[in-house]
Amino acid sequence: MNYLSLAVLFCCLAVGPIFSAPAHAEKAPTEVGGFKLGSSIEEYEFISYRNFLKQVVIDKIPGFRKGVIEYGVCDRPGEIVKIKLKYLDTSESFFKKLLKHYKKKFGEPDEFVGDSFGIVKAWKWHFKDNNGSRVTMILQHNLKNPNEVTGNMVKLYMPDQIEAERKCFNKTCSLHTTEAFKKVQDQLELDETSWQQMIPR
Repeated sequence: MNYLSLAVLFCCLAVGPIFSAPAHAEKAPTEVGGFKLGSSIEEYEFISYRNFLKQVVIDKIPGFRKGVIEYGVCDRPGEIVKIKLKYLDTSESFFKKLLKHYKKKFGEPDEFVGDSFGIVKAWKWHFKDNNGSRVTMILQHNLKNPNEVTGNMVKLYMPDQIEAERKCFNKTCSLHTTEAFKKVQDQLELDETSWQQMIPR
């Protein structure tokens, strides 16, 4: 064996492990808690009632980037209970102009609901509509807090109706929860089966 052959053999041995497949590639976990990746959400009976509100995302609204409309699915199905719209202009100077116009039309806000550091600036108004139902409005500005929506946003919602949807949803879910699942919720014995349920597999 000449030097060239030895060099080629050495390179193959040295490079080989770098390109080898991960040791557990064929054993990637896909299931935990009774839920399996890739399966249909419709297969799980006890969560067939998703949430007490559903959302639709809207865009191409004049003056706004996009928005989220939330509506009920239980107490008053299809009725809009919350509107969140992001303004196209995200600057603080625009927020100050907005706040001025808001105050001119709706009066001084009832409370400040931003943070104490001034990173999130948010003002809240409380109203009652013609039917006596509460309506809440929030004007918010945020460009720094990653946990909040960035830019300028207005939120308009009906807290009483949102609560009614939540109660209706919880009542409906309790009626459709199987006895077997209730038993699992009430008491969990750490046997081999329950460990298999809790650890991804």
